[in-house]
Amino acid sequence: MRPDTVRQIARLVAWGRVGIGVTALVAPSALAAPWVGRGARTPAARLLARTMAGRDLALGAGAVRALARSDDEARAWVALGGTADVVDTVATLLAFDELPRLRRWGVLALTAGAAVVSLRVAADLDGTAGADGDAALSATG
Repeated sequence: MRPDTVRQIARLVAWGRVGIGVTALVAPSALAAPWVGRGARTPAARLLARTMAGRDLALGAGAVRALARSDDEARAWVALGGTADVVDTVATLLAFDELPRLRRWGVLALTAGAAVVSLRVAADLDGTAGADGDAALSATG
């Protein structure tokens, strides 16, 4: 894959993770519903979704900021996001039989796909400078 394509995918994944984090904060039931179905409306499910918000916001913002600096710095952030997705995949598999029947395969595909893409992109970042227009978060530090 071309380096600019790899960086573009890494930015999309990072901003997607930020979006997931924001969604989990403001509409936690919407984020939890694919995993737990009707149980997503419970206070416990909303709490759990909101706790995930911090993880996704931090990993996504860290990756966006790092990509604006260099691929070397971004590689770890993108790989850490992929690692979180691997954990989500394993957790999904462990609860697979209890998940809503119509959604379990989609959730599994989403978590596993995110893990594969993130880890592949992290491995393919080539070490070049990344300051190519994603400096929005780099001003913070």
